[in-house]
Amino acid sequence: MLQAVVPVLFLIVLLALSVAFFGDSSSQGPNQIALMLSAVAAATVGLRLGFTWKELQKAMVHGVSLATGAMFILLIVGSLIGTWIMAGIVPTMIYYGLQILSPKIFYAACAVICALVAVATGSSWTTASTVGVALVGIAGAFGLSLGITAGAIISGAYFGDKLSPLSDTTNLAPAMVGTDLFTHIRHMLWTTVPSIIIALTLFTLLGLFGGTEGELGNLQEMLNALRGSFNLGWHLLLPVAVVLFVIYKKMPAFPALLLGALLGGVFAVVFQQDVVIQFVGEPGLSRPLALIKGFWKAMFDTFVASTGNAELDDLLTRGGMASMLPTIWLIISAMMFGAAMERTGMLGVMAKQILGAAKSTGSLIIATLGTSIGANVIAADQYISIVVPGRMYRAEFEKRKLAPKNLSRALEDAGTLTSPLIPWNTCGAFMASALGVPTAAYMLYAFFNWMNPIISAIYGFTGFTIVRLEEDEASPDLVPAA
Repeated sequence: MLQAVVPVLFLIVLLALSVAFFGDSSSQGPNQIALMLSAVAAATVGLRLGFTWKELQKAMVHGVSLATGAMFILLIVGSLIGTWIMAGIVPTMIYYGLQILSPKIFYAACAVICALVAVATGSSWTTASTVGVALVGIAGAFGLSLGITAGAIISGAYFGDKLSPLSDTTNLAPAMVGTDLFTHIRHMLWTTVPSIIIALTLFTLLGLFGGTEGELGNLQEMLNALRGSFNLGWHLLLPVAVVLFVIYKKMPAFPALLLGALLGGVFAVVFQQDVVIQFVGEPGLSRPLALIKGFWKAMFDTFVASTGNAELDDLLTRGGMASMLPTIWLIISAMMFGAAMERTGMLGVMAKQILGAAKSTGSLIIATLGTSIGANVIAADQYISIVVPGRMYRAEFEKRKLAPKNLSRALEDAGTLTSPLIPWNTCGAFMASALGVPTAAYMLYAFFNWMNPIISAIYGFTGFTIVRLEEDEASPDLVPAA
């Protein structure tokens, strides 16, 4: 146990120093170094235990490969943000949002809008990288807190994702424990509904009484700058509708977002030619070639807005694949550490120690929640935080005659929902990059995400909604434990 804890303590110390030295920029390189050095520390323990470097390196390469899909999506999200801003899609969403949404109800409205989109698409990532980007822009124009806004976006997005039958994690959790999808979703309502009600209440109170960080006096100036810089119109929202529709029809995320990025580039070339040519900044280049180059450039490089309004330019200067590279570096480093910890057996040792102390049903639920959260911290991936505890505790739940839907709910309550709260987790890194808001800024305001595991823990100790195996209508369909 001591050997298993040493790399974790080493990581905690390095991450604390990283934040102390570099503050908000700690995720731009310092945290990556901390994670890679901690991976080396874990590998050193592994060498002492008899593993070869070749074995450990193979495990780390495999661990990084598990996050390759997420990294592909990150790259294309960078392109989508760049082309959608250049095409006037995000500016149009901001323009109309500023006129429709009231600052007093804005935070709660963010959560509700994102919840609806996420239920329809089954993807918190897609929700954040499309409507979430626009909502952050609206918050900036209103002078509202970007941290609270990001917390509301993430709360709504993960509520919808968690209850959507289209969500990958919502399908993964019941599959890991041997229950069916809709039994799992129905059982999750007991924890998710109270959590979202509390979150919406807090967002409403923050909107009504929290005040703003800025003044609304420059709102009209921003609206004028948007109108003067882009050709705005409802027709520019067509790419948004297309992306949401194809994801609803179960097109995988990468091709769906790539389609959205390409549509954004086409719309920019057709409807925002002056914006594209200004972005390229080469007067000697012919107009057709400048339009093609601008389309290409927005896919890989940060789009630079030139509206004449400093605050608006800051909001709209974003995107491009290159902007996602620090996040990908962070994910690679985190997955190296997590893989080294798993391959050497150190994760398993810590989990067994926890399980040994879990004597009651309440403590078993706490152990499951804690292991999922710990896996999110150490292994840095929400899928691992569902799969590893699911494999570890499935037999124990059956042994104690607890219905498997109790386990699948706990896995999602902690594994899925705490993943965006950890800066180096794939989800936390994605949300910070897509929304342009550091994890530390929104962490406390993602009320739904941290309230849900608390409610789940309370249910575990009180026995409320904890179903015994013999009481579970789905028990004849159980699959024997692996």
